[in-house]
Amino acid sequence: MEKNPEPRPVVVFSGSQMEIAIIQTLLEDNEIEFFLQDEFIGTMAPWYAEGGGAGSVKIVVADSDVEKAQVVIEEYYKNIRQ
Repeated sequence: MEKNPEPRPVVVFSGSQMEIAIIQTLLEDNEIEFFLQDEFIGTMAPWYAEGGGAGSVKIVVADSDVEKAQVVIEEYYKNIRQ
């Protein structure tokens, strides 16, 4: 019998606190589990993290949810361009 491998974390989005808040809500609405990486650097040093820079906040999902999360993020970008 084959064991289910442990899910691997994959960064699917990196950006400003405002963008992170929007993407979080969209992922929650689509029942996609995630966690935030480097969340506190954006609070302690926002000038370093804003705009997706080196210290930006990242959204991480399980490798099994990457495709679903990417669809949600692509829809977000499509809607803000309209």
